Amino acid sequence: MNGRIDYTERLARVTAYIHDHLDDPLDLNRLADVACLSAYHWHRVYHALHGETIAATVKRLRLHRAAGDIAHTSLTMQEVARRSGYDNLQSFTRIFKSVYGLPPAQYRERGSHAAFRPAAGSASGPVDHEVTIVMRPELQAAGVEHRGSYMEIGRAFATLYGRLAARGAMPQAMRSIGLYYDDPAVVEAAALRSCACVVGDAAVGDAAAGGAGLPAVRIAGGPYAVLRYRGPYATMHGAYRWLYGDWLVRSGREAADAPVLEEYLNDPRSTPPPELLTDICLPLQQ
Repeated sequence: MNGRIDYTERLARVTAYIHDHLDDPLDLNRLADVACLSAYHWHRVYHALHGETIAATVKRLRLHRAAGDIAHTSLTMQEVARRSGYDNLQSFTRIFKSVYGLPPAQYRERGSHAAFRPAAGSASGPVDHEVTIVMRPELQAAGVEHRGSYMEIGRAFATLYGRLAARGAMPQAMRSIGLYYDDPAVVEAAALRSCACVVGDAAVGDAAAGGAGLPAVRIAGGPYAVLRYRGPYATMHGAYRWLYGDWLVRSGREAADAPVLEEYLNDPRSTPPPELLTDICLPLQQ
């Protein structure tokens, strides 16, 4: 068991390195050094534990960041392409369209984030998004804390999944939930606090209770306002702005003293980004 846990710790260093060096060329030998594992075999272990190859991880993370840049910044497409590792804009456009369904310039205007764009002459967005009030039970989860940009909570989820897989505790049916404690509008990105959580069968609870660097996390129950977002994780900023700045102020409800959470309803490793489903859950006072 100790040997398997050591593998997860070594590969967690690889995950952190990838997130910190997305702008650098992918060098498998360098990643083998980071993992302190054989250059011939370490990536097979990574693939087995994380469910995708290193190349697929890097491509997914770079395009994830690119979608956020396109949706929420004024960077030119050439700048986004270079930041994503493509010197050729045509190559970037082709790859982006194959994954996101639209070329980058059209995605900026018509991507899923556009539905939450404020109406002309109005400080608030459109009012036709469906929000449901649901009673969520209190949940006990295994979690990995993350400090830094919310865009990078994926590294905490990668660590969490790897540790569960190494202990044989990855459930057949599990729920992945992110807890977000701070407002990114007022807290510097480096200081933002969040937690990647998995709720599943008894094996998950045993893994948290048994240590392995997986603390047990309580997720508060009670009434939540739930807005279902379809699209990439990187483009949800407008949905949050609408939920807080439009729906909440009109609803007559008050937010509870608990963190907002996101429940991820499908797997980003196998789901096209435009089809990702996320429930944004805002806790409400009783």
